[in-house]
Amino acid sequence: MQQEIIDWFEAEGRDLPWRQPGFTPWGSLVSEFMLQQTPVARVIPKLEEFLQRWPTPAALAASPSGDAVRAWANLGYPRRALWLHQCAVTIVEKFKGEVPRDVEDLLSLPGVGPYTARAVAVFAFGAHEPVVDTNIRRVIARHNQGNADQGPPSTQRDLEAMTALLPSPEKSPAFNAGIMELGALVCTARNPRCDVCPIAHTCAWKKAGYPEHVGPKKTVQKKYEGSDRQARGAVMALLRQAQHTVSSEELQACWPDHAQLGRAITGLLQDGLIELVADDSYQLPA
Repeated sequence: MQQEIIDWFEAEGRDLPWRQPGFTPWGSLVSEFMLQQTPVARVIPKLEEFLQRWPTPAALAASPSGDAVRAWANLGYPRRALWLHQCAVTIVEKFKGEVPRDVEDLLSLPGVGPYTARAVAVFAFGAHEPVVDTNIRRVIARHNQGNADQGPPSTQRDLEAMTALLPSPEKSPAFNAGIMELGALVCTARNPRCDVCPIAHTCAWKKAGYPEHVGPKKTVQKKYEGSDRQARGAVMALLRQAQHTVSSEELQACWPDHAQLGRAITGLLQDGLIELVADDSYQLPA
């Protein structure tokens, strides 16, 4: 299974910026932040712009955090931009401006969880570590366990399942990337392309006749339209576009439900994504 996935990945893997020779560990960290809950096609142009402006952690750390939030633009979940800025500051202060190689050191960075820490360690530094995302969990659930769906995540269980599959240290980075790519392109959540899957002949789910998933279901995210998240997005969009502080009156015009708008503003203030600079004016963090 491992070698079949590696061979398939070498032939069919996408030509993505973070897979290019010479791509920096800082670039890998930035790309992993951007790729959280955001499609690859939207990330690539923003990643290029971001790294041109801030090619090193020191460059970003020297800029106001609000600049990072503004540059995040329409990638969504702007707290990621704030965390990335905090990461840059921490890397400069604690790691002499160099992205750390060790998983535990990476986990000490703001906003970096088990997936991101291991992804950077593996894809930037070639570490012999298990990387687990939704795509990898789906492939393992189907191929090894015969389940249609991966169910809710469990960090310990999922890392153990992937660790058991890792090949030798020199091959494990390619295997990590390959099984992730297989889940993204072939073993998809809907309409899996079993006819072109390199491991279909040993897939437990296929051998069992593709049974329906009977275990716990993944949590379905609430609809975005009309949600508090959309109200937050409207506030952030207005502040990113403004070249000045924005008054409460101007904010009132950006969202029709004033109670929802109030919750959005309160939440953004608590998250540090906006600042109150006068009794009725707001701006991105300085």
